[in-house]
Amino acid sequence: MTKKWFRVGLTGIFLLSLALRFWGIDRFNTLVFDEVYYAKFGNNYLTHVPFFDGHPPLGKYMIAIGIWLGSHVPFWHETVNGLTGSLRSPWSYRWMNAFCGSFIPVIVTGIAYQLSYRRSFALLAGLFTACDGIFLVESRYALINIYIVLFGLLGQLLFLLALANRRQKRTFYLIFAGIAFGASVATKWNGLFFLLGIYLVWSISLIWQRIAKIIKQSTDVIDDFPANMPIPQPSLLQNLTQLNIIQIIFFLGIVPLAVYSLIWIPHLQLNPKYGLIEIHKQILAFHENLGGNTAKVHPYCAAWYKWPLMTRPIAYYYQTAQSFSDPLPVLGPPLPAGAGKVIYDIHAMGNPFLWWFGLTAIIFLLSLLIGQIIIYAMRHKRIFVNKTLGIDTWIALYLVSNYAVNLVPWMKVTRCVFIYHYMTAVIFAFLAIAWFVDQCLRSYYQQVRVVGVTITFIILAAFIFWMPVYLGLPLTPEGYKPLRMWFNSWI
Repeated sequence: MTKKWFRVGLTGIFLLSLALRFWGIDRFNTLVFDEVYYAKFGNNYLTHVPFFDGHPPLGKYMIAIGIWLGSHVPFWHETVNGLTGSLRSPWSYRWMNAFCGSFIPVIVTGIAYQLSYRRSFALLAGLFTACDGIFLVESRYALINIYIVLFGLLGQLLFLLALANRRQKRTFYLIFAGIAFGASVATKWNGLFFLLGIYLVWSISLIWQRIAKIIKQSTDVIDDFPANMPIPQPSLLQNLTQLNIIQIIFFLGIVPLAVYSLIWIPHLQLNPKYGLIEIHKQILAFHENLGGNTAKVHPYCAAWYKWPLMTRPIAYYYQTAQSFSDPLPVLGPPLPAGAGKVIYDIHAMGNPFLWWFGLTAIIFLLSLLIGQIIIYAMRHKRIFVNKTLGIDTWIALYLVSNYAVNLVPWMKVTRCVFIYHYMTAVIFAFLAIAWFVDQCLRSYYQQVRVVGVTITFIILAAFIFWMPVYLGLPLTPEGYKPLRMWFNSWI
């Protein structure tokens, strides 16, 4: 694939993401799901109304900036409401999310390209990300989860760009990577997992190099590779060992911490009741008192093991109408049960096949890593560690490590959690299935290429099929269930 067509593909992915997020963004003239908190909090910053929230403030700042800018645009204000505490149009408190969320597939494309320098893999990763439901839904409303992923992935992309450069350019990228990581944590604390993923891969790289050096010194091996083994093509991630502990501590420790602390200043000025330390104690107490992870606490509570298989998505909005020509039911009470002939549902659920295929790909990559160690050990009758790893091994290590870091900590969480907490992990599953499909499409065997084309077609078709419940389009009861709501746990 030429550079020209790569740019055309990347532009197409961005425009697709932009169109899907902005089309009908003001369709529901109300507050959807947690907009009852975050849209109000964003408006509170503008009206100087003190409030308490259980998360750091950056996500609400972004919404506030969107409201302020949107309120100065002389169009797209056909519908307004006073639900945020001021007379606002839904467009004004949603457009910033839609705009920022459109960049996530582009950043994913950049990460995939930096990991592999394969344009086909990069475009597949961006396309699959653009074709996911929960990222689309979260981007269309005044919610904050999209900013965790946006800034976290941006930090990782900038870090990879730092590895690809040296001296001043490397320092430049590392500084802005630290700023992005700090911004991710300043949206929600679990944004820290993106930074921990970098720590983990860097640590594994150092340990791997040390073990390889020790084994080489303790054996008669002259070269890193036996004569009958091809030398793997080096990866950008080989440069991880060029970063010393001081650089890691400063750029990926002190800089994010400083950014995180500075972001709190406007919030604390508006809410002087608590200082920086005390506000963190209050937030921690808030999460500890949310209750157990059961339906008694919240009907959509879903433990971490339910996320990868998507067994419990969330209905962000549900209303019924008598006919397709009736006005959209946004502010009035719902119709009696069974009276509605048309269903409007906004469902925070992923693209089912993208999630399921992605999980399978992560398991495959983990098996690939384990299998390589076993094969080397059996072939040489000893533990054999290559100092230089191939690109695909590094990609597997990077994706599996980041996926695990973003999922495993939730296993110990006992408070009520939801499927949207999986967004920081599932993005690496998207990259994993894109890698697998790219391997299939580049295969010499036609049957394997057919597998890659089939998986891609299923993912795209599934996205189109479930699009009505992502965009809140009207459906008949039959078109809703059982046609799209395949399982009772989805409702």
